[in-house]
Amino acid sequence: MFHVKQPDKASPNDDFGMDTPLARELADLSARRRALQNITVDFDGDTRILTVSNQKGGVGKTTTAVNLASALAQLGGRVLVVDLDPQGNASTALGVTHTADTPSVYDVLIDDAPFADIVQQSPEGDTLFCAPSTIHLAGAEIELVSQVAREFRLRRALETYLREHPMDIVIIDCPPSLGLLTINAFTAASEVLIPIQCEYYALEGLSQLLGSIQMIQKHLNPELHLSTILLTMFDARTRLAQQVADEVRSHFPEQTLHTVIPRSVRVSEAPSFGQTVIAYDNSSAGAVAYREAAVEIARRGMAEQQTPQAAGLQKKER
Repeated sequence: MFHVKQPDKASPNDDFGMDTPLARELADLSARRRALQNITVDFDGDTRILTVSNQKGGVGKTTTAVNLASALAQLGGRVLVVDLDPQGNASTALGVTHTADTPSVYDVLIDDAPFADIVQQSPEGDTLFCAPSTIHLAGAEIELVSQVAREFRLRRALETYLREHPMDIVIIDCPPSLGLLTINAFTAASEVLIPIQCEYYALEGLSQLLGSIQMIQKHLNPELHLSTILLTMFDARTRLAQQVADEVRSHFPEQTLHTVIPRSVRVSEAPSFGQTVIAYDNSSAGAVAYREAAVEIARRGMAEQQTPQAAGLQKKER
């Protein structure tokens, strides 16, 4: 029989494993949760319209749009998500109806329906709203070609809606392409938020997207600018993720958020329950990261609006 000799000072009451990487990670997460409980954000100011865009698929674009929207609403903001992706994933995550016969963004863009007729309140909160997408939006790219002022249809409908239904933040979830739907989003927005996956092809195609933003600035919407880059799917166990993060920060030091979104099972599970991760598991690592990113975005927006370059739609007095 083998016997393991115990250290002379070992006892059942000694802390075990408190200095392991997992223990430090859990302690850090607990501290971040506590810090978020004491944070307040002031949403006074102009309505901010952000379009979440990246023509590369699988970077967490829709996940970022809905979770930031839910986190911002939790902070006290009135938030509208415009689902401009024919797949309708943002509508699913926010728990709103988007069957084929549901009034949707398609009716606004093609049939001039008022925005007020399609907006639904999300079951996640009284201040979180969604303009849903349906499968009909898949044909909108072709149908928009023959429409008058085809690049401005979303902007004009949104301006009319916001005059009567003031919001603090509007988040537009774009399809993974640079077609007329995305152009409508760029024309309607003043800010672009780009989620970038912390993997090898992260920066591939980004120059094309930035070129498109510059073209929109020049010809359709001079107020549009890249305000935010959010690093997603960050795996701290790999050196590659850190290298990608460092490269993005070196190219875009002002736009890249300090917060990074880790890979998280909870974030992946939430949509299958028709929820954002904020509602599904508010204390998980993914939810905490999105809540921190929302605080950072809100505070950056307030700082920007105090500069002469700040732009946006003036909210109606409440």
